[in-house]
Amino acid sequence: MTRPLISTAFISLDGVMEAPGGEPGYRNSGWTFKDVEFLPEAYEIKAREQEEAGAMMMGRVSYEAFSPVWPGMTEEFARYNAMPKYVVSTTLTDDDLVSNWGETTILRSLDEVAAVKNTEGGPIIIHGSATLNRALSDAGLIDRYHLLVFPLLLGAGKRLFSATDKDTQKLKLIDHKAYANGLQMNVFDVIH
Repeated sequence: MTRPLISTAFISLDGVMEAPGGEPGYRNSGWTFKDVEFLPEAYEIKAREQEEAGAMMMGRVSYEAFSPVWPGMTEEFARYNAMPKYVVSTTLTDDDLVSNWGETTILRSLDEVAAVKNTEGGPIIIHGSATLNRALSDAGLIDRYHLLVFPLLLGAGKRLFSATDKDTQKLKLIDHKAYANGLQMNVFDVIH
């Protein structure tokens, strides 16, 4: 049995996932909190993910955005801060890793990601990481999507899903909810 690889993302209705929390450099940065009313119940899945995950995975860009911030968020991210982390990067070195965020392993290839999936432990959750998500999806390595879909059309921006010309990838909806502010929570299993 392999460990499930779960992609979790805030996305706009047109598939953009870039800068949901206010990261600099994107025209619509911060769209999750400035353009949609906050309803705590819509984010219940985020707490559940933290409780169920056994490890966290991200690409280099997301690691560089999260690592200066998340370790200091001891209440919000206590479980994430304590769990093992994997960063998929061909350029990051051990010297680039922060020292206050627990065990972190650099993976250099999708083959190494596949090998980690074959280890013991709970689900591996992927946060952010647009480029990594597209590569993992194209390689058939993602097992589940946790999507909070915002009622926004953002146009340009990094997208969660690949534009690669490939065979149909079938999904099975296993959980969903709609909220008064227009957010939709959708959980899909990937049918391999």
